Amino acid sequence: MESTESGLSAIHNSYYFWDFVAFGCGMICVFGGLAALSWLLGLPGRIAVARNHPEAEAVYAMGWTGFLAVVPWIQAFTWAFKPTEVIDIRRFPDEEREAIKEDLARLKKYAYGKDEEPEQPVTPTKDQEA
Repeated sequence: MESTESGLSAIHNSYYFWDFVAFGCGMICVFGGLAALSWLLGLPGRIAVARNHPEAEAVYAMGWTGFLAVVPWIQAFTWAFKPTEVIDIRRFPDEEREAIKEDLARLKKYAYGKDEEPEQPVTPTKDQEA
């Protein structure tokens, strides 16, 4: 009876074995690099959302579109850390806070798939006021 090789040793002794290993390692590196790049490009937007930045959607968009020239991405990154005190004469502060919360909830749903409702303010009833 002739000597037969097992399936694994036949693949290991194949002429193309190291070609497949190199191809697999290359694919892992490419997909890992793309995952790292997408994480890095979304970083300013995630920071802005976490800090309840009023212009979080603009920071998010600038982080993704600014990667070609690098400088806009750096500006988006620093903009995400900008103090977020909003003074808007069109709305009262409570209305502005609610509008920002609604925008952030919509952005989280769009960007991260998180379906969160913005927190509803508790209004006291007449029994609690007295």
